[in-house]
Amino acid sequence: MKNRLVFMMVLISALLLSDCTKDEPIEEYVVTPYELTTPYGFPELIIPGDNPMTVEGVELGRMLYYDPIIDGVNTRSCGSCHVQGNAFTSVENCLTHINLAWNNAFLWNGKIEGSLEDIMMFEVEEFFETDVSKLNSNSEYSKLFREAFGTAEITSKEVAFALAQFFRTLISSDSKFDQYQIGNATLTEAEARGLIIYFSEDGDCFHCHGTRLLTDNQFHNNGLDVSPENGRAEITGDPNDQGKFKTPTLRNIEYSGPYMHDGRYNTLEEVIDFYSEGLLWSPTIDPLMKKVDQGGLQLSPFQKQDLLVFLKTFSDETFVVNPEYSDPF
Repeated sequence: MKNRLVFMMVLISALLLSDCTKDEPIEEYVVTPYELTTPYGFPELIIPGDNPMTVEGVELGRMLYYDPIIDGVNTRSCGSCHVQGNAFTSVENCLTHINLAWNNAFLWNGKIEGSLEDIMMFEVEEFFETDVSKLNSNSEYSKLFREAFGTAEITSKEVAFALAQFFRTLISSDSKFDQYQIGNATLTEAEARGLIIYFSEDGDCFHCHGTRLLTDNQFHNNGLDVSPENGRAEITGDPNDQGKFKTPTLRNIEYSGPYMHDGRYNTLEEVIDFYSEGLLWSPTIDPLMKKVDQGGLQLSPFQKQDLLVFLKTFSDETFVVNPEYSDPF
């Protein structure tokens, strides 16, 4: 009888405690939507449903971008190689972090395909080999991840998602050329002549760099070498992809040297000289390189200068100094 009474008292206490727990308010995490506008003339920007843009997520991603804590051995961050003043590239000639929200294949050889979340997961798990236990034991980051994602435990997924949100904000769309296209700027005579060269067969630039993104986001063998490196073929296994590399955007090209996938050219003048007189034939050279038989475009010195001046109209000075993209530490 006594045991039965004790059992009933324990049961009643448990039920009462359960009711009390149900009545206790559960702490909710409330995020602030981040308004991201697609620039004029750009393709529609698709935001994945499982990683909506939030103020909290973007700011967290910016911190992670610049913090060596993301590196397994705490020696480097994204910002170590991708310098804002250099249009988020470096002397190692990493591809620039400009308008990557419109990409679906990443790195020079397109090793990672998919979304920004996919490339960020690669960076977190394979490139940096991020030790998430360091983030979980950091009280400040624990708080920030909880505010951004409502999670008690930080995993590689949340790290990748925060970085992806920040990357989507890295939009360059305010160059002189952009202003010219909407009627808010006038080109100089030299710039106007350069525009004609760029968008005609004289310069042949427009085939790969003709969209508002100034890249077709495809892979080409542009005639750099007689025996080119593997390039895209390293990923696809297709010998026809030998020597093909990702077309970089020409936005902020003035700031983003050195140039080509291996950084072989230090100046834009050298790049123009290459396309003018330095093309080399190889079996997989792109059909767009129509003047390879004569060594290149054979531009005159005056045409080269006009083209150079026009290329600098792609410079977006606001992008390389925007405080929302800068190191928060």
